[in-house]
Amino acid sequence: MFYWVMKHVLVGPLLRLAYRPWVEGRKNVPRRGAAILAGNHLAVIDSFLLPLMLPRQVKFLGKSDYFTGKGLKGRITAWFMTGIGTIPVDRAGGAASEAAISTGVRVLREGDLLGIYPEGTRSPDGRLYKAKTGVARMALETGVPVIPVVMVGTDEAQPAGRVVPRFMPLGARIGEPLDFSHLAGKAGDHATLRRVADEIMEAILALSDQEYVDVYAATEKSATAAGREPTPATRYLPTQRPAS
Repeated sequence: MFYWVMKHVLVGPLLRLAYRPWVEGRKNVPRRGAAILAGNHLAVIDSFLLPLMLPRQVKFLGKSDYFTGKGLKGRITAWFMTGIGTIPVDRAGGAASEAAISTGVRVLREGDLLGIYPEGTRSPDGRLYKAKTGVARMALETGVPVIPVVMVGTDEAQPAGRVVPRFMPLGARIGEPLDFSHLAGKAGDHATLRRVADEIMEAILALSDQEYVDVYAATEKSATAAGREPTPATRYLPTQRPAS
């Protein structure tokens, strides 16, 4: 009920008026049943806009920091994230990563739509980065389809450091579902998980105008913060690397 009120009464109408969201490929999202929506991540507003474009609720895994902020701003952020269906997870790695994957698997086994950003964090520069394998594990453990999604224009509307996105039309492209059910039973094989994660990023890349960078976004953020030059983009899609 809280989600419905947020989407249709409190926040949704304002966002629709401000950003006039458009979507291509809405038919690729199933009307019922579990699926993973795997998307690029350009700005905070991504998680707010995508649910507006779909008739079903999307449950996102979000960093727990969104729910533990101090003061009025922290309380408003926690309220807002709860209202749009974000599930808090610790993204510190190790056992925390396992807990996040378990949470995602639970959401999928309940028959819901799970929104996830395979890069693990927002792109530091608008380029598309290497996927972590958690999305592949969830797909193989549950057998649900993975639907590639690309948000368009959100990095221009809300560049890093900007709190309120500029008012402008924003959209999404949704690709055809990817079926990995033939790989059931291989969720514990790292080479298979890597290949599946790369195929998912290839599908996302095919929908977008981004360049691909074959390193993790978090690694790139740390490197550039230390003063190193940005990693060059590769001209190869993840699954089309030349043999070494």
